[in-house]
Amino acid sequence: MLPQPQRTAKPGEQVTVSAPDTTCDARYGADAQIQVELLDPYGPTVLEELAPMTDDGGFSFVFTVPAGVAPGKAGVTAYPYNVDWCDDTGVNNRAAQAAQDLVRVSCAQRLVPLVVL
Repeated sequence: MLPQPQRTAKPGEQVTVSAPDTTCDARYGADAQIQVELLDPYGPTVLEELAPMTDDGGFSFVFTVPAGVAPGKAGVTAYPYNVDWCDDTGVNNRAAQAAQDLVRVSCAQRLVPLVVL
């Protein structure tokens, strides 16, 4: 997710988060988006952004580490936006566009370490 060797950054520096297209014909759709979050060393989300994602899940997103992020081991996560991503059926079940009371449950969140200097 974070290309090597960038595993450290200071507030104000840019970080690139990316992933290649999948090979499983994901079919996220023409308007697919990725949600990228930065969690500071104490857990709160300090950055939450949406970015374009390809139909097959590929993306590249650059963000600036916000001023005031505490030094230490932070975490970066990225996942398809507005998709029922915790479905083990192998089917892309895009969440409905209408307001619903959906909550993400029981899925492990991939968190890539980023040390804030």
